[in-house]
Amino acid sequence: MSLFKFASPQKFYPIAGRLIPWFWVIAALLTLWGLWMGFFVAPTDAAQGESYRIIFIHVPAAWMSMVIYLAMAGWAALGLVLNTRLSSMMATALAPTGALMTFIALWTGSLWGYPAWGTWWVWDARLTSELILLFLYIGFMALHASIDDPRRADKAAAIIAIVGAVNVPIIYFSVKWWNTLHQGATVNITKASTMASSMLQAMLIMSLAFWAYSIAVTLMRVRSIILERERNTSWVRDMVIEQ
Repeated sequence: MSLFKFASPQKFYPIAGRLIPWFWVIAALLTLWGLWMGFFVAPTDAAQGESYRIIFIHVPAAWMSMVIYLAMAGWAALGLVLNTRLSSMMATALAPTGALMTFIALWTGSLWGYPAWGTWWVWDARLTSELILLFLYIGFMALHASIDDPRRADKAAAIIAIVGAVNVPIIYFSVKWWNTLHQGATVNITKASTMASSMLQAMLIMSLAFWAYSIAVTLMRVRSIILERERNTSWVRDMVIEQ
């Protein structure tokens, strides 16, 4: 079976509809489990006390802000190079969720930073590059919305997405490249974690919950985009009549 047949909006639309409830259920269950682990099972941090528990929201949101941007840029590049309709629709659908994750990361980081650093904000390399990421998401959405022709909008916004992808490694490696206030990586695949196992488990569970949520809302949004763009096609008209 060729996977390329699912690149058609007509084929992808019903598949997305079937997947959405599953991802919502997974997101809800993982969120409840992760919050319970993070706030009731994980021990109090010896250095930061109870304030460190914001990590269970902040770190997954920060991870997702970068992952979603790379996914958005990848889909946008596919749409630009291969001129595939669904790829550009996926990029457009991902942007609002990525912007939300970036805002949550900045907001929770500020709340966490005040008791740790004594200030809500510093022009730290990690914080500044994350703020730039939010502006890239906003710029992508604003440029796309400003152009009436969807195909031209896809191509113009794709340039921002692709060029802006260079900011993601800057965010990730900023604490290594510059002397910053921000702590280093919480989880490192090349080193054993220094966190308590229950802390690490809670953070990873919440990360999976954020993944499931992001997939669910993106699939919902892309289905709306498909209906909007394909409204003049026979398959959409037939579906509306059947409903």
